[in-house]
Amino acid sequence: MLINFAINSVRYLIKWFFITLIIGTLTGSASALFLLSLDFVTSLREQHFELILLLPVAGILIALLYHHWGWDVVKGNNVLLEEIDEPQKTVPLKMAPLVFAGTLLTHLFGGSAGREGTAVQMGGSIADQFTGIFNLDVAERKLILIAGISGGFASVFSTPIAGAVFAMEVLYIGKIRYQAAIPAFMAAFIAYYVFNLWPIHHTIYTIGLVPHLTLITVGWSVLAGICFGFAAKLFSFSMHSLTNAFHSCIKSPLLRPVLGGLIIVLFVFLTGTTKYIGLGIPSIVEAFVIQQGYEVFLIKIALTVITLSAGFKGGEVTPLFFIGATLGSALSLFIPLPVGLLAGMGFMAVFAGAVNAPIACVFMGLEVFGVDGVVYIAIASVMAYFCSGNQGIYTSQKGNKWDVFSFMKRG
Repeated sequence: MLINFAINSVRYLIKWFFITLIIGTLTGSASALFLLSLDFVTSLREQHFELILLLPVAGILIALLYHHWGWDVVKGNNVLLEEIDEPQKTVPLKMAPLVFAGTLLTHLFGGSAGREGTAVQMGGSIADQFTGIFNLDVAERKLILIAGISGGFASVFSTPIAGAVFAMEVLYIGKIRYQAAIPAFMAAFIAYYVFNLWPIHHTIYTIGLVPHLTLITVGWSVLAGICFGFAAKLFSFSMHSLTNAFHSCIKSPLLRPVLGGLIIVLFVFLTGTTKYIGLGIPSIVEAFVIQQGYEVFLIKIALTVITLSAGFKGGEVTPLFFIGATLGSALSLFIPLPVGLLAGMGFMAVFAGAVNAPIACVFMGLEVFGVDGVVYIAIASVMAYFCSGNQGIYTSQKGNKWDVFSFMKRG
């Protein structure tokens, strides 16, 4: 009996190593090609400020692409979550090139968006093509989709542990799918190593000074986490509300990005700054060393919500990093913790609250910032999770959680 168990275990490991070797190689390479392309279009936009004027036109092109060829994948990450929960049919491979092209167009012409959604969708759609090739059953198909998400997330952020945990944690609020651990971790680390073979590097963030942990610093961290949770709640609520408003008031999917694009163009030309569009990496880096104003994170919320609600493509995570880091930096005005530490706490905690994945965010904080500030990041992320409301940015997440808002309603 023990021998049979050992043999079956070895077979299982070999099978999934072979499958995830393919998935990790493809997703890691896809993420690298995507980030190289994203760097190129971002540089082009910064060199040619006038390109922003064409954002409404780019929005029409994206809408046309999805109207004619991508109507069944327009929900993005939610398509993958729904297929993991209740498998129906193979995720179309066209999701990958569509979101790739849509995200590049969004960034080239000045939309405020991220990159995680693109990497996750490419990873999930690529992985699902092997369901039929390897003749996987329903349960195994769920695992291969999780592996694809894991590989995409791990490679695009260079965080293999967080990528694997995120893929296992994101579908069911408050639960982790441990049965997917082996495929998720294998795919994440393979994608991570393959990505690093390409000539591209990730931004390095440093939180700097980390004070000794005391009851007082824990108390300040709890307060900061509550603020980060409310910011995540504001972002999620605004996303859902404005998306519904766009669909209710503007029936034509071609006109929604025109209006959204015009608003962003008007803002950029009135303010004369590109600080809030694109990924906003320079502003995130600055937040760790220079105290930001309270308006910075609010403006980023507004522009990102307008961009994505209007139909442009990209992810929400990097904008959430921007929002969290700049809010944390601003909180240093009255919370007596180092500005870099607060920026790092916000960087992770707003993300944790918005996607309902606090465990993944703690691991991501460890991988991005190192071990020194991980306790502070964990406190802030858990508090943000409980103070961000039940609904995050992904409408297809399942389950409910105990949170401050539900407690207030019961009271």
